[in-house]
Amino acid sequence: MKLELQNVKITDLEFGPKMDVVGEKLIIDKELLREKLLKVPGVKEIKIDLAKPGEKCRIIPVKDVIEPRVKVEGKGKGFPGVTAEVEPCGDGVVKVLKGAAVVTIGDIVGFQEGVIDMWGEGAKWTPFSKTCNIVVDITPEAGLHPHEHEATCRLVGLRASELIGEAAREAEAQESEVYELEDNHAERKKYPDLPGVVYVEMLISQGLLHDGYAYGVNTSQILPTIIHPNEELDNAIISGNCVAACDKITTYQHQNNKVIKDLFKLHGKEINFLGVILAPEMTTLDGKLRVCDYTAKLCKLLGAEGVIISEEGYGNPDSDLVMICSRCEKMGMKTVLITDECSGWDGMSQPLTDTAAEAVAVISTGNVSHVVELEKADRVLGDSEAIANLAGGWAGAYNPEDGTMKCELNAVIGATSEIGYHNATVELY
Repeated sequence: MKLELQNVKITDLEFGPKMDVVGEKLIIDKELLREKLLKVPGVKEIKIDLAKPGEKCRIIPVKDVIEPRVKVEGKGKGFPGVTAEVEPCGDGVVKVLKGAAVVTIGDIVGFQEGVIDMWGEGAKWTPFSKTCNIVVDITPEAGLHPHEHEATCRLVGLRASELIGEAAREAEAQESEVYELEDNHAERKKYPDLPGVVYVEMLISQGLLHDGYAYGVNTSQILPTIIHPNEELDNAIISGNCVAACDKITTYQHQNNKVIKDLFKLHGKEINFLGVILAPEMTTLDGKLRVCDYTAKLCKLLGAEGVIISEEGYGNPDSDLVMICSRCEKMGMKTVLITDECSGWDGMSQPLTDTAAEAVAVISTGNVSHVVELEKADRVLGDSEAIANLAGGWAGAYNPEDGTMKCELNAVIGATSEIGYHNATVELY
């Protein structure tokens, strides 16, 4: 497969009469976007706002972030299995509005969604303070079942990114990223002396607000699955997860999976990148044993000598992380783990809920419990009072008298993402 991402640089936003790119400015047809999104089943009302880097603007509660794109060559248009027919993706040419992002907010289903500050202390902790954000505020119809509510909001974000992505179709790209990887046999033949490396990506798969999707299939319904890395970079994997916002893997971060991109940089030079395994994080002991055994078996079948394992979330998935590690190590495969820590406000608590003697190479993406103090915003998109119901927030975390807010990184979208593309990313080389 060969995937070319042609990046159209975006550094500014404004509303205008049509979706367009003028220089590095993205023009948003607000009325067209609202009209189209109101047609999504379950939507009662839509509001569209813009938020730019450096503005004293707060966005809360954030559900998901999606990068707007359009596929101009190849199969697998849109988000296969969700907004488009099921076709294999990962091959062809995609135009990307690089620097722009769709951010969905609105009535919350539960309590685990997040905040983005576009300036100040809060901006240091989220990568989405640096993107030009089209903020879509969703009001669902009354009486929706929580699963329908979540699905409606998820679909609105994806549809919005597609509609906005059309602006890139005729725009001039400033740079191109090419990702090419043949089948396992061909790559082994090309690089017989390089160590084979497999990437295991763990995905939250635990029910309402705790799900990921592969080609539209809820990952709670799959066994560990091998995919070509290009498929993830080409919209095959999306987020339905609103667990602690800090390590929720947004759809945007799937589209820009830093582990995959770094492994491509090393491929053919220091390693032989053999593929990606999606490993669902289950809640039952039987489920965990089944997934961990199956994942290690697939790594061995692919011929891995090294395995990189990234987690999504923390708590009980820590057990899955170290169980996969132990099995791979005992089968002769060296492992590197990528996880964040839940170490308490003072950083002194046990960082993971489980451990294993074989887990000797671990990359930390930060302490989810670190407390940040956020200044008063001049403009709030959403509702600052929502912080009381977010993981990492609490009653009284927002002070309405002076507009300040205090919360853990838990509540900051993308702050400690375990697949990278965040402000504390550790390079693999």
